[in-house]
Amino acid sequence: MLVEEVMTTEVTTLPPTATIAEALQLLQKYHIRHIPIVDNKKQVIGIVSDRDVRDASPSIFDDHIEHQALNNEIHTIMSHPVTTVHPLDFIEEIAQVFYNEEFACLPVVRDNQLIGVITEKDMLYTLIQLTGTNVHQSSQIEVKVPHKPGILPEVAAVFGKRRTNITSVLIYPYNDDPNYKILVFRIQTMNPLPVIQDLRNAGYELMWPNNIAEPKV
Repeated sequence: MLVEEVMTTEVTTLPPTATIAEALQLLQKYHIRHIPIVDNKKQVIGIVSDRDVRDASPSIFDDHIEHQALNNEIHTIMSHPVTTVHPLDFIEEIAQVFYNEEFACLPVVRDNQLIGVITEKDMLYTLIQLTGTNVHQSSQIEVKVPHKPGILPEVAAVFGKRRTNITSVLIYPYNDDPNYKILVFRIQTMNPLPVIQDLRNAGYELMWPNNIAEPKV
């Protein structure tokens, strides 16, 4: 999945000469948390967050302090230089940037011009899509398998025999053992018991569900 499939294209921006008061007004009006700061060529030169604006604003309890700080230009509190991403970057790679740098928002740039933003919320929504948890009437099955070529289609064939629709597949390591991995299937059925039994009959070890007793003979 690419950034351009997830990003928000309607972006609220400000020039560097805008005031902190203007930024505060936009944050409250549009219920957003970040505002890219752009020049007259739509090039990103900074970014401000609601926290930046809040920290630069006088406390509402300080009645004796003039709110002159709100008239300061936004470039005085913006973060720069700004890490940006390209619309054709892969979401999986951008997730690593979010995690490593602890970002909450990244501007999306093409030909040095701002065309969108991608946020933590967008990343969470993407995770929901990739895991298939947004599919109604679905069940999750986790299978421990040897880490060897061809194991995925081998296990998937068990679902195919039942004509069970697989809505997503994830793969992750099994603890610290490089000899095994976990296949996570989300299937479009509310009754996974038949395919669970098929997997057991085929000799696969289920990590989830692992508390469903096998039927008595």
